[in-house]
Amino acid sequence: MKTKILVTGANGQLAQCIKDLEPNFLDSIISYKNSSNLDITNSDQVNTIFKKNNFDWCINCAAYTNVEKAETEKDKAFDVNHLGVKNIALACRDNNTKLIHISTDFVFDGMTSKAYTENDEPNPINVYGLSKLKGEKEVQSFLKENYIIRTSWLYSEYRNNFLKTILKLSETKSEINVVSDQIGTPTYARDLADAILKIIKTDTCEYGIYNYSNQGEISWYEFATAILKIINSNITVKPILSSNYPTHALRPKFSVLDKTKIKNTFNISIPYWKDSLGIAIKRLDG
Repeated sequence: MKTKILVTGANGQLAQCIKDLEPNFLDSIISYKNSSNLDITNSDQVNTIFKKNNFDWCINCAAYTNVEKAETEKDKAFDVNHLGVKNIALACRDNNTKLIHISTDFVFDGMTSKAYTENDEPNPINVYGLSKLKGEKEVQSFLKENYIIRTSWLYSEYRNNFLKTILKLSETKSEINVVSDQIGTPTYARDLADAILKIIKTDTCEYGIYNYSNQGEISWYEFATAILKIINSNITVKPILSSNYPTHALRPKFSVLDKTKIKNTFNISIPYWKDSLGIAIKRLDG
């Protein structure tokens, strides 16, 4: 019998990449739901869909991800990232569905210089990070059969993201300023999608929190520079400090994630960030 999987947040980067890889996962039936046909903040909608379909797995990619707007749209952020996740967790519990929930490096405050492990204490410094942490807590409270995957700096050939922003700027600008004192790791959504599908296929019941990003650590300035080098752009990139680029939301100065646990538990090989960036840009060109 084929594995039945629900993917929420179907219009987002990660769900789109899962869809791309679906042909490699032929022993499954994957249903994709976006906010127009599944509002995760509506518990009745969530319960109805779960009861009708008997899903084996749910990959919850649905999220409010606008870090800046979350500061002024706090209720919206918490509705989706906290209460919506609670609805998903309860529906998974009541229908014997295993959950893979996507979270973020922004649950940490960035006040360190050592890669964060799954055991480090979260301390979010913005509304987005706090709303995501609240969602994690709901998953842990109501559902044993769960995987929480924290990721960082997600990009792909889909939707709006840092890669596509820099590529667009390269067409119209001769010079750009990019923050150089925030350190983390980009994550190609296609790599994360592949890791998620491997976890489902392995089905080892090693539940818990896992970190996933590509290998290496860089600043946003270095990320932008690498993008422009790959496309042979002559645009000048100038490094600036976060203090010279004021935002509503505070960002962690350091949010590199330690991936030892996910690599060892599921025998997952994680690509280096620059290798994956090259692949993503080639796919955009293709």
